[in-house]
Amino acid sequence: MKDYLVLKLQGPLQAWGRESFEGLRPSDLYPGRSALLGLLGACIGVDRLDTKGQHELAASVQFAVRVDQQGQKMTDYHTVKNARKEYSGLKSHETIQTWREYWQDAKYTVLVWLVDGAEITLLDIEVAVKKPVYTPVLGRRSCALSRPLYEGQVSAQSALMAFSLCEPVGGTIYSDEFDEKAIPLNKRDVPIIDRPRQFASRRVYMTKPKKEGVLHVSE
Repeated sequence: MKDYLVLKLQGPLQAWGRESFEGLRPSDLYPGRSALLGLLGACIGVDRLDTKGQHELAASVQFAVRVDQQGQKMTDYHTVKNARKEYSGLKSHETIQTWREYWQDAKYTVLVWLVDGAEITLLDIEVAVKKPVYTPVLGRRSCALSRPLYEGQVSAQSALMAFSLCEPVGGTIYSDEFDEKAIPLNKRDVPIIDRPRQFASRRVYMTKPKKEGVLHVSE
């Protein structure tokens, strides 16, 4: 059996960035690893310049995300000064137009668990999400939470089984945990901590509900 911390991500707006420059800032279907590490880091109090703390957190935790409610996509228009020039590295414009995507009324359940040799404990994370050092947001500063992050803690043989203990059951799951019956995906959302705004790829395992309210759960 393994212990899983259960978090709920709910709010009027959420934005989970994908690969982009400033012209179009799309939102992914669910929060990826970089976003979730940033969320926990804010709660724990890991500063942006604290590379040691960032390394320790990243090396300690794994995640699984269930999409409970995808919501509706919204695009917001901005003008931005001193933005990165699209397709040209870090050279900047004076002012550019930019379009930013958000999910309206989306809901996610997130499981957090520890790897062997983790530098932190689930209790450390639980305390932090209940009383965060920095204000947690749902992807961007304008995306406030509509409920507390902390939902509870469950013990199960796998992340899929843990999700079956967390209402509502039935959404698509994206997990770090290997499952031979899941669909493997490549996702470039692993922050390279010593190289800001650079990301490496990882393998994610997607499990879709067979029918409404019923998930495939490995034995």
